This record gives sequence, structure tokens and C-alpha cells, in this order.
Amino acid sequence: MAGMDLETVTPETFGRSLRGVGVNLLTRDVAALARFLETVFGLSVHRLSADFAIATHDGMLIQIHADATYAGHPLHDLLPETPPRGAGVQLYLFGIDPDAATDRAGAAGGVVIEPARDKPHGLREATILAPEGQAFSPAIALPG
Repeated sequence: MAGMDLETVTPETFGRSLRGVGVNLLTRDVAALARFLETVFGLSVHRLSADFAIATHDGMLIQIHADATYAGHPLHDLLPETPPRGAGVQLYLFGIDPDAATDRAGAAGGVVIEPARDKPHGLREATILAPEGQAFSPAIALPG
């Protein structure tokens, strides 16, 4: 991803560049989920269209795909008709202030299911559900 222009890179070049672990979120409304990630967590959004977007945070990326783009994929038939989506998956966003994110969540359509608090594993974190139910946890390290 380093040095790559996420606004103009071809899908083939982008796909070939991916390494490590990838996160791909399926959604009914790409623009709404991208806006939520940008508003609540301050993620940068690239290549926004009705079918696809890329959200970035601290050098990592999240791909956002519209449900329809997965029509030929086996996951499409497993998508729930109504939220929540992603039950059992918690996406941590390290380095994002959980208190500030929870303050912004409600106005952006999110639901705080775990308020910001200090945890015994050295983080201050919260858990916020996006409007479709994906769970995001902004977290910062506690002073040591």
C-alpha cells in the first residue's frame, strides 16, 4: 500500500498488493458505512462508490463492498435480512480515543454497547455498533 494512490490504482494492481490479514465488510450501503467510519473513528475513505470503498487507519485498510458485489459468492446467501451483522467479530481500531468516538457515535447512527473504560489488559476501550451491527472497538494504551 505504501506509495500507492488509492484513488487511481487499478483493481488488479490493488489486489496484487494486498498482504497479511485483510478485512472486508459487506454492507447494504457503502456510503453510509464509510461515512460512519470517517465520522466516528476518523478513518480516511478512498475510492468511494455505490459498490466499494477503502477505509484506512494507521497504514491498515478495510475494504467495504456492497452486498450485490458478492452475489456470486457463498457468503452472500448467509447475510442476515436485518442487522446485526458480524456477530462474533470485534474490529479493534488501536490509537483512536474511545471517549471521543463514543461521544460521536450516537449522532452518526451508532450504538455504544460498551462505554469507554480502562481494562486490565492495559487498554482504555469501548465497543460501538455501526448502524448495520458491525462491532468496532476504538482503543488507546493506558499509561504504564
